[in-house]
Amino acid sequence: MRHLHALLLAPAHATLRYRAAWTMYLLILLLGSVPGARAEVGQVASGILLHSAAYASIAFLLFTGGSGGVRRALATVGTVALMGAADEFVQSFFPYRHADLRDWAVDCTAAGLTTLVLAFALRRR
Repeated sequence: MRHLHALLLAPAHATLRYRAAWTMYLLILLLGSVPGARAEVGQVASGILLHSAAYASIAFLLFTGGSGGVRRALATVGTVALMGAADEFVQSFFPYRHADLRDWAVDCTAAGLTTLVLAFALRRR
């Protein structure tokens, strides 16, 4: 448990978590561009679940990979909002995908809720 705590919250691994967030985002863009991949994954989980889990995870990694108080929270939510918007923009270029404002709203909501929970949970520690 101590090792998991160190990996997920220790300042020593903050840069690793920040880089992992960007790596995860790039994987989302790349794998989401593979023809038929999204449709196959959609049989296992809904778009809302996928977007929520993916962008909440990215928000967690960005938030715990950064420093500061309110600025860190705003930067996390803002970055995820831009990531989600860029993801939807990229999807609009593929004939087998489409951009959806609701997906972006789910991304932003997941980031906001994750950041809010983390801000309160880490503040209490």
